Amino acid sequence: MRVPRPRSLAGQLFAMQVVLVTVVVAGYAVFTYVTDLRQTEETARLRAMTAARTIAVSPSVPEAIRGADPTAVLQPYAETVRRDTGVAFVTIMDPDGIRWTHPDPERIGGEFLGHTGPALAGRTFSETYTGTLGPSVRVVTPIRDGGRVVGLVSAGITVERISAEMRRQMAVPVGVALGALLLGGLGTYVVNARLRRHTHGMNAAELSRMHDYHQAALHAVREGLLMLDGRRRIALVNDGGRELLGLGPDAVGRRVTELGLPRSLTGALLASEPRVDEVHPTAERIVVVNTSPVSGGERRGTVVTLRDHTELQALSGELDSVRGFAEALRSQAHEAANRLHAVVSLIELGRADEAVRFATEELELAQALTDRVVAAVGEPVLAALLLGKAAQASERGVELSLTQESRIDDGVLPAELPPRDLVTILGNLIDNAVEAAGGENTAADGRERRPRVTVTARAADGELLLRVRDTGPGISPEALDGMFERGWTTKTARHGGGAACGPGRGLGLALVRQAVRRNGGTIEAARTEGRGGEGGSGADGGGPGAEFTVRLPLAAVAGAAR
Repeated sequence: MRVPRPRSLAGQLFAMQVVLVTVVVAGYAVFTYVTDLRQTEETARLRAMTAARTIAVSPSVPEAIRGADPTAVLQPYAETVRRDTGVAFVTIMDPDGIRWTHPDPERIGGEFLGHTGPALAGRTFSETYTGTLGPSVRVVTPIRDGGRVVGLVSAGITVERISAEMRRQMAVPVGVALGALLLGGLGTYVVNARLRRHTHGMNAAELSRMHDYHQAALHAVREGLLMLDGRRRIALVNDGGRELLGLGPDAVGRRVTELGLPRSLTGALLASEPRVDEVHPTAERIVVVNTSPVSGGERRGTVVTLRDHTELQALSGELDSVRGFAEALRSQAHEAANRLHAVVSLIELGRADEAVRFATEELELAQALTDRVVAAVGEPVLAALLLGKAAQASERGVELSLTQESRIDDGVLPAELPPRDLVTILGNLIDNAVEAAGGENTAADGRERRPRVTVTARAADGELLLRVRDTGPGISPEALDGMFERGWTTKTARHGGGAACGPGRGLGLALVRQAVRRNGGTIEAARTEGRGGEGGSGADGGGPGAEFTVRLPLAAVAGAAR
């Protein structure tokens, strides 16, 4: 047996609204009927009282009563008053209740049916009584002659006539009530049809269950989710979205332009067209952004999903470094094979002394750099990075050297400073410098010079100083503001006169800035006119260059971790 499906929310509301409209209209009709009935009865009573008092105060009535035949005079008068006032009957009688007048002449002389006591006492009163003409609302008042009650007059309107008048008066309110019921039902149907479309025919339990699932999904999903309305204000954001974008508890209702996000990311969120897997840096993360307009007959906003690719990007950078090391090792292996062949050939030619001198010179050159790096940098990750980058730079015809002031003893760097961040910072800066210096090998006077990159790495006075200087084209003033944004590449720098930026998709300096900020440090960039060589020496021909200086407070890093 199939269990009947609960009525949809729209259907429930429609039934409730129809009942409500019907009750309101029925209540209005009953109230109108009762009110009009009372008003009609009161109007009939006042009309009867006016007719009765008009006759009672007429001077001709007591005079006719004193006459020999009161009926002959009073009957025509009473009928005239009855027709003029619109009452059902006018009866004039003696104090004993014997009629002198009646609308039916055959009932003249009979006894009045009704109460007369209050009128005999001199007081006008009204009552509803069933007489010869049926139930009627009547008024009885005394007729005085010289202060003495000499007769009574009764005027009234039958209940049947009052009912007929009521039916006539109720025609308009009933029509209004029916019209209100019809319009209310039609309006309710239209409203609920629209509600049914918006709720997709679901009932209250289904909507409540969907809301619970919705809330649970928002808090459970690690990826960020934003919903923007048509005015580009945040209508909804989950916990992942707040974390990835660094939003506070007051983010809902704010415009995207008020969130303080990077310009590229703000532009992606404001774009009207869909965005697919776009990579954008924030202050501390790399996020992949997908946007999609809300489907429907009208544009009502945008759905944005965010994925955290910070660690993936960092791992990709480390992989690039490892790949570079491997390529450098292969190149060195090839060069070593060539040098070994040369040494062997010199020995075969009987020139042993020259073979020893050639092998020693090559060994001294390689060992000198290794000894210098190992002696100055006790941190093994940085030492390995510098040696690998030196080999890569040599492959590209760029000389990489370490300044005399460089000094990082083993164990000085706190464990809370991630080696991955050091690789990201120094590796990207050296890659940028090598790429920039490799494209600029002519001095200002036209002489050829060897491209050069100088690295300073020093841990002293509670901070880690990393400085990378190159003999490239330098940094234009226009490039200073945008060089740390995503998309600023070496090619951009060459064409625009700016400094070199990170490899790949223009994320190098953006990743560097993120790593620096994560560890509470600062990064500065400057143009170094005439200071292309180590220590500012012009031995290499001088010329402009770019200099990046990173300062990481070691004590702050350790304290933040604790």
